[in-house]
Amino acid sequence: MKIGSREFDVKNHTYIMGILNLTPDSFSDGGKYNRLDDALFHVEEMLKEGMDILDIGGESTRPGYTLISEAEEIARVVPMIEEVKKRFDVPVSLDTYKAGVAGEGLKAGADLINDIWGLKYDGKMAELIAEKNVPCILMHNRKEPDYKNFLEEVKADLGGSIELAKKAGISTDKIILDPGVGFGKTYEHNLQIIKSLEQLHQLGHPLLLGTSRKSVIGLTLDLPAGERVEGTIVTTVFGVISGCAFVRVHDIKENLRAIKMAEAILKSGRTGA
Repeated sequence: MKIGSREFDVKNHTYIMGILNLTPDSFSDGGKYNRLDDALFHVEEMLKEGMDILDIGGESTRPGYTLISEAEEIARVVPMIEEVKKRFDVPVSLDTYKAGVAGEGLKAGADLINDIWGLKYDGKMAELIAEKNVPCILMHNRKEPDYKNFLEEVKADLGGSIELAKKAGISTDKIILDPGVGFGKTYEHNLQIIKSLEQLHQLGHPLLLGTSRKSVIGLTLDLPAGERVEGTIVTTVFGVISGCAFVRVHDIKENLRAIKMAEAILKSGRTGA
């Protein structure tokens, strides 16, 4: 899969997407990178630690988040995308579910659209992505965690997003799926979807796992967001074992080490040694 100018071997390796939140109210690092200089320094740090893709978000999507206007979101993300593209050679993902924001972000140089509503929020999003011929991440989401058959319904919901993409003309090889840990799911649902990642390969697209510092880890370990690195690493290893192509994380160095170790174990003995 090509994202920006880089090729990703999505069948044989797990890559790291680093998180940059330009929001005052994000659950984990809200307000920390609002200033351009601080944000750019953090991007440089993440690249040095081994980040493969940068995911930029201008609106918090934590539980109880404050909805902001398209204009405000554009004002947050566009200058950052432009500066990152000037200074660094890294594919940039834009985390937005609004077509107006996505359009301006793509003009600024974004290479990928990460839509937490899987093309179901804004009717213009699929058409825009198809027109610009860029890859997209389609995440599973629901307003309420109301399911009769959880895993089958998640697969069906994601299948609906894939259909929207195909109808709009988005190339099959440009779709990445995200099971949506922490979105429209109970605590038990979140654990179950991490355990069942391999089943999502039936849908035929690379998977991205986004669990970093999330409440499922905090509730399990009874720890605040800043102390959930080890819990995140465990989920990353599950992602590697389950064949996820990407993990979206805050802590690059620690997760990269876990990926390297997990991949070494999985690949051992393949040459007949």
